[in-house]
Amino acid sequence: MRDRVTAARALAALAALAAWGAVACGKGGSGPGGKAEPSAAASAAEPAVAAASDAGVVAPSVAVAAVVEPAPAPPPAARAGADFTAEARMLFQIVACQDREKFADDARGRVADRHCAWVDEQLVEYRERYIVGGRAFFDAIEPDDLPRTVVYPFGGGDLISALAAFPDADETTTISLELAGDPRRVGALSARELDASLSRLRGDLGGTLSVGSNTSVNLSSSQRNDLPAQVSSFLLGLAAAGFEPVGMRYIRLEDDGAIHYLTAEDIAAAAGRTADDRGGEQGKGARARKGDWRDPNFSEAFAHVEIEYRTAGDPTDRVRVHRHFGWNLHDTELAAAPQLLRHLEQKGKVTVLVKGASYLLWRGDFALIRDYLLDHLAWMLSDSTGIPPLYARQAGMVQDTYGRFSGAFLGGAEAHGKRHSDDFRALWAKNKKQRLPFRFGYVDAGKNAHLVVTRPAPRPAP
Repeated sequence: MRDRVTAARALAALAALAAWGAVACGKGGSGPGGKAEPSAAASAAEPAVAAASDAGVVAPSVAVAAVVEPAPAPPPAARAGADFTAEARMLFQIVACQDREKFADDARGRVADRHCAWVDEQLVEYRERYIVGGRAFFDAIEPDDLPRTVVYPFGGGDLISALAAFPDADETTTISLELAGDPRRVGALSARELDASLSRLRGDLGGTLSVGSNTSVNLSSSQRNDLPAQVSSFLLGLAAAGFEPVGMRYIRLEDDGAIHYLTAEDIAAAAGRTADDRGGEQGKGARARKGDWRDPNFSEAFAHVEIEYRTAGDPTDRVRVHRHFGWNLHDTELAAAPQLLRHLEQKGKVTVLVKGASYLLWRGDFALIRDYLLDHLAWMLSDSTGIPPLYARQAGMVQDTYGRFSGAFLGGAEAHGKRHSDDFRALWAKNKKQRLPFRFGYVDAGKNAHLVVTRPAPRPAP
């Protein structure tokens, strides 16, 4: 799965990492890839910005051979549906603090600067721990022939972990109870509103950047922010891993699992329906995917998103795709809305990531998604909230373990899933002891970091 990067590209990547600290706090102009044309909605809402000057930059006086610039990679394939690339780029600047430009409104600029001081610190720490520090570990355990299609159920807004583990994926699908969110408000927020929204966002998503997981309270709250919390989290993940967005559209799944790209008319119709059906504020009315969560403050049209991205500043890089589906994976909900399983089944064999999943795959009422994973995984990376040994053995899988495991982190899982917890303890006791240099997902009952690799058992030699 991993690309064999040339020495020149590796040096360029290191240079980009060194430059990020300055860019993240607004000291640079627009990125090398250029700025996407703003949509009409974004143009009307966002005050004009003045690009920072590049004057005064002196090239080193080193003689080099003439280099032919590589041809740019093909642009993203044309898609039907409403284009929200301009909003994605604006959020990438304001929320993820990349490719920043000077605000015409100084008050908004000061708010963004305060936010970016926090983001810069968080991203530097995350890159050091996982993007750079974790690379040797991931490279050592991942087979070279992994599918470049990644499926991450129960993932929340945690694209950042998928990119840390599988940066060369062509397609990554995250699935969780949280909906993507409406990006259209970002340019119209006053300085005070922006400050409040960014402050809430830091509180709601801080756990994702620090330990790669979050609480249900934070995730529910994040859906009522004026900024689209899940999209913002995805963009922070792209920034951490050295990517930039080049396209964003909202989607839904047809009955056969095919993707439908929402048009402006689809989005307007969804807003009208929710207002009429529920008597609420125009444009709001998506249903929370969990019964005890408050409903989001945006329409159902913004539940699922597709973001196209590539290496930041590299127009020659291939375009990759991340899709997020706001879906309840409980058996009852999946049986009532099977479009997601039909969509996933069309991907064939996939690479899987599961972590921080509240031990739902231990339960009998999440059998449909568990069976899908066992039928389609080529290789799976998880903490102990992944597939228990009982189900793995029955499906002809073997499991490798890293770190230490003494019991489930959540007391309820330990009490009601004692069979699975005992099986995991036995698995760790039987397997070769292998070091895990960082936390990646839940810790165990003793606060030990741990990981499991689940894979099909090797075929016996003929």
